[in-house]
Amino acid sequence: MTGTLYLLPVSLGESNLKDVLPQKNFDIINTLSYFIAENAKEARAFLKQCGYPEISRAEFSLINQHVKREELISFLEPLMKGNHMGLMSDAGCPGIADPGAEIISIAHQKQIKVVPLTGPSSIVLSIMASGFNGQNFAFVGYLPIDKIERVKRMKELEQLTVKFKQAQFFIETPYRNQSMFDDLVKNLNPASKLLIATNITLGDESIVVKTVAAWKKNPGPDFHKKPTIFGIYFE
Repeated sequence: MTGTLYLLPVSLGESNLKDVLPQKNFDIINTLSYFIAENAKEARAFLKQCGYPEISRAEFSLINQHVKREELISFLEPLMKGNHMGLMSDAGCPGIADPGAEIISIAHQKQIKVVPLTGPSSIVLSIMASGFNGQNFAFVGYLPIDKIERVKRMKELEQLTVKFKQAQFFIETPYRNQSMFDDLVKNLNPASKLLIATNITLGDESIVVKTVAAWKKNPGPDFHKKPTIFGIYFE
C-alpha cells in the first residue's frame, strides 16, 4: 500500500492561518513527517504556525525549476513505502502556477492517492470576485517581458474575451505591476473591463474592477511590489 500525497495550501502572506485554513488541514499536517516544498526555511515557518509538534522530525525534499524529472521521482519514495506526504507551495495552493504540478503528475502515474486540501488561491479568489464570465475563463500565467510582445499578447487576450466571452487572468512579477498596468490602460479597448486584485486575503486586500476608460481617469492602484492578479473581460 502506498501513502497519500496531501496538497497543502499555505497563506498568501502575513495573516492568521486560522482565518484562511480549516482545522482539518492542521490535523493532517501535524501527523506528517515527509514534505515537498520550494524553500525549507519558509516551509518550517509554516509548520510552526500550524503548531507542528516537533520541527526536527520533519524531512524536506526541495523542488524548483532546476530539479530534473528523474530526481522528482525519488522524492516520492516515502509514499511508495507507505508513508503519507505533504506537498506545499511558497504561497497559495500547490499545483496552480506552481512547480508542484510535476510531482502531482508523477504521483498519478504511480497510482498514488492525491488529496487536495482546502485553502486560499489568489487566482481562484480573483476569478470569484471579478464578476466576469464564471463559465468560461482562462489563467494564462505571465505575459512576455518584451514590451512589444507583451502588448501584442494583451491584445490577443482581449480579442478572446470579445470573440468567445472568455475572461482572461494573468500575473506579473510584483515590481513590474506598474509597467503592466500602464500598458493595459494604454493599449486595451476603453470599454474593456480590467480587474486588479492585490494582496488577496491580507489586511490591505484590494479587488477593483473598472473599465479601461475609468482606470485612465483615476490614479492607479497601490500595488507596488505587491502580489497582484490582473483580469480582462469585454461585455
